Amino acid sequence: MAATTHTVTNQAPPLVGYDVFTSDRALVEGVERHLDPSLLKATHEELSALGRTAGSAQAQEWGVLANENPPVLHTHDRYGNRVDEVTFHPSWHRLLGKAVGAGLTSAWNRPGGHVRRAAGFLVWTQAEGGHGCPVSMTHAAVPALRADPALAAEWEPRLTSTVYDQGLRPAAQKAGVLFGMGMTEKQGGSDVRANTTRARALAEDGTYELVGHKWFCSAPMSDGFLVLAQAAEGLTCFLVPRVLDDGSRNVFNIQRLKDKLGNKSNASSEVEFDGTWARRVGDEGRGVRTIIEMVAATRLDCVLGSAALMRQAVAQAVHHATYREAFGGRLVDKPLMRNVLADLAVESEAATTLALRLAAAYDDGSERERAFLRLAVPAAKYWVTKRCTPLAGEALECLGGNGYVEESGMPRLLREAPLNSIWEGSGNVQALDVLRALQREPEALAAFLEEVGAARGADHRLDGAIKDLLTDLADMNGVEARARRLVERMALVLQGSLLVRHAPADVADVFCASRLGGDWGAAFGTLPHSLNLGAVVERAAVGL
Repeated sequence: MAATTHTVTNQAPPLVGYDVFTSDRALVEGVERHLDPSLLKATHEELSALGRTAGSAQAQEWGVLANENPPVLHTHDRYGNRVDEVTFHPSWHRLLGKAVGAGLTSAWNRPGGHVRRAAGFLVWTQAEGGHGCPVSMTHAAVPALRADPALAAEWEPRLTSTVYDQGLRPAAQKAGVLFGMGMTEKQGGSDVRANTTRARALAEDGTYELVGHKWFCSAPMSDGFLVLAQAAEGLTCFLVPRVLDDGSRNVFNIQRLKDKLGNKSNASSEVEFDGTWARRVGDEGRGVRTIIEMVAATRLDCVLGSAALMRQAVAQAVHHATYREAFGGRLVDKPLMRNVLADLAVESEAATTLALRLAAAYDDGSERERAFLRLAVPAAKYWVTKRCTPLAGEALECLGGNGYVEESGMPRLLREAPLNSIWEGSGNVQALDVLRALQREPEALAAFLEEVGAARGADHRLDGAIKDLLTDLADMNGVEARARRLVERMALVLQGSLLVRHAPADVADVFCASRLGGDWGAAFGTLPHSLNLGAVVERAAVGL
């Protein structure tokens, strides 16, 4: 019999058994805004089904188990033969199977595919973030492979399959495959042109032998990898299969798995190539240009992954404050806590709205939208992913000591938060990429300014921020040293323009007053008290 002194009261129930999709108003509205009406009914049904699974106790348990039981590397079998295999907990395979089955690797060939996939990725990643890595790279490999029509015809149907077919076998024998990517090396990092991995042409046209290494190679049990290596004409993109057509293993020596801050469920490895067979993708010396579309797509997934993590953190914080009482009332009704929650909610909604706008540009595919993406993707990747870590930390604090313990799930969110800011180019890389586009592609700036200008006249604070941005853009002297400030302003103006046009007036008012109007402190919870913060918090709440 439990002691009467330990009767549990005034504790929030777990946030479980809910629809992650339909409970997110900003996400639902974004899908409705960007999809053709003829697609909405079926899309809503598929996303709601995925959302109910993501919010279920079972999926939450999968996420816990996949992280409590991280992958294990087996370099050799019992007889001393090299096998280079990584084993995962069954929960990893369940998460990955659900992602593939939900079409999260299949966006390029279906109507509204990128918006539908982006929304699904945002929903399902809230169950667990680590398995999103191979999902993202498989999705993003498609445009890179299209540089070689023959390779694309062979591999694209496998990459876009909705069947998760685990295990190392020849790709031709599998109903679906996953892809990884290897660019960074010990001496180069983001400076991929410093790569030293060498590619020697073989007798068969388009085939090569690789010798070298990759310092970060995530999801090493994938079926194929796009990697960069130095060929006779310079840095070139190659497809490296894990298993060759005859069933033999390609040379893919996994030296060790990284011991990471977070992302524990996912295997990130160091790999050595020593006579590794590869197929060239695109022309020799054009490796960066060939793989850049893959990089851009994975950068968008960094934005989506951060938006998903932010949304989950906000949902947990608002849920806790709704049920927890302190000082004579509910936490959610206390003015100071309401200020914090509203600030977090606006940050989350701005991230979601921007991410879906980028996905819609991919679906559109016009020259104008492609030019817009050239600036908007690195700017969004820079800003949204950087906002994720402080938001996750503040949301954790909303739960107090309860949030600091593993059982709450908040520590895993906080550990995961910095990843997307680092992956596919950290902050400085994104800022420099924006500068290159500004200097070399005037059509990109024109498309960006057209987008933010669509909201001109709707809010004086946004108008003022656009004016300040134009002043910054007119002066490119010493711009590299102030690139971060410029890119931050670009991202905020873009978010502000989207919220003014599409979000409820209360949400747009809070965003413009704080992020653009300067009425904001250095921490979350410093919004002007005169705004309708209660409406913003209520919009972010999950109804059970």
